[in-house]
Amino acid sequence: MSNFSGWEVRNLPILGHLWRQIEAAPKPVPEDSIVLRVMVQALVIVGIIAVDVAAGVATDELPLTIWAAPLSIIGAIWSWYNRYKRNIPAKFCLAIGMLLVLAAFLGRLVTELSDTRLVLGEFLIQLQVLHSFDLPKRKDLGYSMTIGLILLGVAGTISQTLTYGPVLLLFIAIAIPCLILDYRSRLGLQSRILGQTSEVKKKQKKISLLNATLSPKRLTILLLVIIGLGLGIFALLPRLPGYQVRTFPVSAPINFDVENFDGRTITNPGYISQGRGDGDDSSGESGTNQESGPGTLDNTYYYGFNTKINQNLRGKLIPQVVMRVRSQAEGFWRVLAFDKYTGEGWEISRNDNSFTLNRPRWSYQFYVNWPRNRYENETREVIQSYTIVSQLPNLIPALYQAREVYFPTEKIAIDPDGNLRSPLELREGLTYTVISDVPYRDRTILNEAGTNYPESISKYYLQIPPEIAEKVRQKTEEILASKNKVAKESKPITSSYEKALNLAQYLKQNPNYKLQKEPPFFAEGEDLVSAFLFGYQNSPEGEKIIGGYGDHFSTVLTIMLRSIGIPARLVAGYSPGEFNPFTGLYVVKNTDAYMMTEVYFPGCGWFAFNPIPGMP
Repeated sequence: MSNFSGWEVRNLPILGHLWRQIEAAPKPVPEDSIVLRVMVQALVIVGIIAVDVAAGVATDELPLTIWAAPLSIIGAIWSWYNRYKRNIPAKFCLAIGMLLVLAAFLGRLVTELSDTRLVLGEFLIQLQVLHSFDLPKRKDLGYSMTIGLILLGVAGTISQTLTYGPVLLLFIAIAIPCLILDYRSRLGLQSRILGQTSEVKKKQKKISLLNATLSPKRLTILLLVIIGLGLGIFALLPRLPGYQVRTFPVSAPINFDVENFDGRTITNPGYISQGRGDGDDSSGESGTNQESGPGTLDNTYYYGFNTKINQNLRGKLIPQVVMRVRSQAEGFWRVLAFDKYTGEGWEISRNDNSFTLNRPRWSYQFYVNWPRNRYENETREVIQSYTIVSQLPNLIPALYQAREVYFPTEKIAIDPDGNLRSPLELREGLTYTVISDVPYRDRTILNEAGTNYPESISKYYLQIPPEIAEKVRQKTEEILASKNKVAKESKPITSSYEKALNLAQYLKQNPNYKLQKEPPFFAEGEDLVSAFLFGYQNSPEGEKIIGGYGDHFSTVLTIMLRSIGIPARLVAGYSPGEFNPFTGLYVVKNTDAYMMTEVYFPGCGWFAFNPIPGMP
């Protein structure tokens, strides 16, 4: 059958010429070292495993290792037994297979132009599987080693956890003897294994490199030396800010019906009315957060990400990683801002005024247009890439102030408070990128900002319940007056910035207002700020409890500023999280979520103040 196929091909004008050229070529000098072949194959398999581990294969995807590793082994065995043959029909079949793989790669590349790393890795794995059926020469084994190294590099750029570390160490441990065997093969020396006679050892005693054995002791020493050098170089190399090439990580396009998406709905699985899950979950589980009245905090989902939040809930979150962030600078991963105070929490009064942003079909890029400020050029561009680890509400965390968003859905939404919203929940594995223009905090400029507030600001960000307005104002002015008395200079505090800064420091440092582990519930009709500053009505008999949760401090600062005519709003988000120097990522947990106060300065925009004790 193969002879007939060869005769047919020889009669074709182009392929026949190629066939005759292959036949006329000298026979390859085969590589007979079984040990070298086994080590090279192990190196390739570790590279394939590295890509799987780094990519974090989802449950509905078939891991590459399951099919690629066995096929690669079968190909290597077949190649060993046929290493002395020309295998011309097989080579033609492999060439056709590689062309088909290339076509599939190019087709997939068009749909995933935003992040081609994993696509490239899978393409190389497919090529390597085909290549493993044609490994007669040492040079061919060298190509396989190179592919294994490239796969390890691809995995290194994708990996976001330290699970990549053991795979890297295993690769190095296999690569050392593999390189030794390859070098000996180049010199025409027979590979030495443990158990050689002293006579053979004497014959090969020429230079130390050639005399090195594959003994575990020597390999271990060499491995430790290489790891030590690698760690030293890693520690000494300068850390560049990243994103030198303007191609940003984004998940593959999400097919979702966005026709009815208007950006008004926020889905937080931690709230009772919204349940838990992404709509496909029929388990019937429900969160415990409720929008009003005393209740229990959901222990998984942060209560502060909803159109209306209730700060009369008690409990705590169970720590859980929610996302990993690669950023040129750390900061507050802003999620949601509120403008209307309800007495026991907050809500978004202009939720219906959200509007959608569209992107072109050929790009993932959304442009966010912000009002122009007088000091708009005093900003720093910061690029952040977010990978979701656990399901989150359909709110897009980002450093303030986002300019460009690279997101896999066809639409996103933004409301008047700058909150970014997705058409669906942020699911595990989702990746997106944000470019923010973060304003510099120039104290001199902010002190000179004045109090000429636009109507659009004063109308929404000075609201305060009339029943507490006067006593909160008196308390606020009393604090500022006392600050002025103890200051070295008798000059009164007049600028809004200094007032906000002093009030934040007062709440943070005053020992009377403590972080309470479990503050009492608010009594019916009791106001949060009043309870925090003057004592809870439900305090134990003979005791007056003041203070509250960390988020209560931010609510109090916001209302105190409003009481003296300074526009402020409450903002919820995440602290930077824990930085991992090996991966270069910030690991963010649900317990990193908290609230701050944002204050408006005319011509400068919004700036955050943190009054929570123990936080920067």
